Amino acid sequence: MTVLPSSDRKYRRSPPRSPLLPQKLDDDQSFDAHGSGFDGASTSGAVFNLSTTIVGAGIMGLPAAVNQLGLIPGLLTIMFVSMLTESSIDMILRFSRASKSKTYSGVAADAFGGAGSNILQACIFINNLGMLVVYMIIIGDVLSGTSVDGFHHSGVVEEWFGQHWWTTRSALLLFITFFVFAPLISFKRVDSLRYTSALSVALAVVFVAITAGVVIVKLMEGKIGMPRLMPKLVNQASFWKLFTTVPVVVTAYICHHNILPIENELNDPTQMKSIVRKSLTLCTSVYIATSFFGVVLFGDHTMDDVLANFDGDLGIPYSSLLDDLVRVSYGLHLMLVFPIVFFSLRLNVDGLLFPYAIPIAFDNKRFFSVTIALMGFILMGASFVPSIWDAFQFTGATAAVCVGFIFPAAITLRNIPGIATKNDRLISWMMIFLAVSTSTVAVTSDIYSIFLC
Repeated sequence: MTVLPSSDRKYRRSPPRSPLLPQKLDDDQSFDAHGSGFDGASTSGAVFNLSTTIVGAGIMGLPAAVNQLGLIPGLLTIMFVSMLTESSIDMILRFSRASKSKTYSGVAADAFGGAGSNILQACIFINNLGMLVVYMIIIGDVLSGTSVDGFHHSGVVEEWFGQHWWTTRSALLLFITFFVFAPLISFKRVDSLRYTSALSVALAVVFVAITAGVVIVKLMEGKIGMPRLMPKLVNQASFWKLFTTVPVVVTAYICHHNILPIENELNDPTQMKSIVRKSLTLCTSVYIATSFFGVVLFGDHTMDDVLANFDGDLGIPYSSLLDDLVRVSYGLHLMLVFPIVFFSLRLNVDGLLFPYAIPIAFDNKRFFSVTIALMGFILMGASFVPSIWDAFQFTGATAAVCVGFIFPAAITLRNIPGIATKNDRLISWMMIFLAVSTSTVAVTSDIYSIFLC
């Protein structure tokens, strides 16, 4: 029988404080609950699951952010945030081991008590729910199209089969929910998603490869000019606008809510630091390639969501086919990212609603009740309130920086186990400054846009 550390017994605000399946039932029965025969997750599976958590919809906003900053400062910013993310994750891992906590919320509880755990879980709830609604909206846009200012942009299913009741947004999202999402979100271990995560990463690479191919063809034909290497500063407003790109880059690296659930299932938890480094290297490479080729290809015409640039003539043969291939591959990519983000959403919601219950993985009735309720809410939001995108962009930006930077830094500065170094404290203050300034800029920009419109 597993004995929970005192901090996790006192503040068990979330099921992930215990692993999805107990790490030890007896001295020689690791991960063998319910007769599953699970011997622990592999390193490669963990790398793909963590990489999929990172690479979601945020990848599509990076080219516009890099174009705004200029190619050189933009790519350097991506690398800097990657290094900062690795530092914040390392803090979570070190303090979780020192406090013997099995979850991120358990580490927060050790530092700030039950209130800190609840606040962190609420931030994860806001961040993940917002991301999943946005994913559903994008999938709906890709498949069934969207209308902007009275003009309808057709989705790929509409283009292929015409307008019918079964090509509408609601019908397609219902179909995907029942036949794609439902099976994938029914798994009780994150490692069960390793193959779909690997495919998801491969689809992101497909997008990069297509974009790179188009750039190479157009370069050979002399149809591409020199991209802007530095930011274009014409007045004070253009200078302050540069800071609006920071939230895009920061939120593209938020994966902290899945770090400890992934580690808990590892066959060799000591490999987690290496797994984090490999995942961040892979994702940073994809981000840099996407941003570089996107900026070179579209230049100052790069849209906030670069996927929208693949809705017309690319200026090369088979342009329409490549447009469809990019949109379909990206839609499939998001479908496979969805369950890995939903995984931690469900655990944290269950922790908020049932803080003293047994882990959700051992209660089928609660597991499926919470799953169905969350999916119903996400589906309704994506089907009937597409403008919810703006609301979640507002709340998600603030919640994301709390999850990714403010909480790791605050836990380190609190330093209950007494393991923080002088360098840790310096990096923590840097994280808090970046997070607060990012949130301030994002919130101010959103409020300004609302009143301007």
